[in-house]
Amino acid sequence: MDVLSDAIGVMRTGRPHSTEIRKHAPWGVRAEPFSGTGFHVVLEGTCWLIPPAGAAIALSVGDVVCLPHGCGHALADSPSTSLTGASSASLREMAPSADDGEGATTVLLCGAYTLDQTRPHPLFEELPEVIHLPARLGHRTPLRAAVNLLGDEIANPGHGTEAVVSALLDIMLLYILRAWLDEQSDDGPATGWAATLRDPAITAALRHIHQEPAEQWTVEALGAKAGLSRAAFSRRFTALVGKPPLGYLTWWRMTLAARLLRDSDQPVQTVAQRTGYTSEFAFAKAFKREYGLAPGRYRRQSRR
Repeated sequence: MDVLSDAIGVMRTGRPHSTEIRKHAPWGVRAEPFSGTGFHVVLEGTCWLIPPAGAAIALSVGDVVCLPHGCGHALADSPSTSLTGASSASLREMAPSADDGEGATTVLLCGAYTLDQTRPHPLFEELPEVIHLPARLGHRTPLRAAVNLLGDEIANPGHGTEAVVSALLDIMLLYILRAWLDEQSDDGPATGWAATLRDPAITAALRHIHQEPAEQWTVEALGAKAGLSRAAFSRRFTALVGKPPLGYLTWWRMTLAARLLRDSDQPVQTVAQRTGYTSEFAFAKAFKREYGLAPGRYRRQSRR
């Protein structure tokens, strides 16, 4: 396990989806906000992304743009083109229509992930509304390879395409987030989670928390894993992560417990044990304090 993979894993619901879209100028489509993360890759031509606030962003071949919080936005051949409605949950609505012109062609690869935004990982909370990764020769080779594989699979489906596309979309999101985190360090001294994931001591402690949430951790024990004294570790962890060590441990245990209740049929007692509680009563009390619902009721409502 690692923190970035877990941050995505605990928020993921349903299956990601993608499609290739071909438009002819003049064209313009407005996408409504949705509960998840979306991305667009320009495969051919140029276009503009119009965010809910701020200036329009010019996109050209190879550019990748990600909308981590699923904000409403628009895509068009020009910022001045009138827009038609579409749904981010149904990307196929952006396919060529009678409203399209007969001008220059733009081909986009678009994808969307359904995420539970009610309890985002702190790493996700730091992400901007729009992540723009311009194409640069020799940069982000793994991301480019994933884009090419995904585009080929969508254009030439075969046996197992559904599983291949789903796996490639997961890889795409990880590479996009990696690229953004790397850029924060390239632009100057890293801060927030970009700095956290570059700190070997704090990363070691986080890895143990994520891998062994049932362990009866103390600040001293986590500090030892980080190779730091109790006081030095506590100060450094809190400054980078934004929560004290045991506060983050409790947050992660409750987040993991919610996922287990939602996605598995494990008894509540088993979920309690897997998240560090020897008493089902103590677990239920902690869970209700965090979510406002008893574990059993939370499971029933989340599956409804």
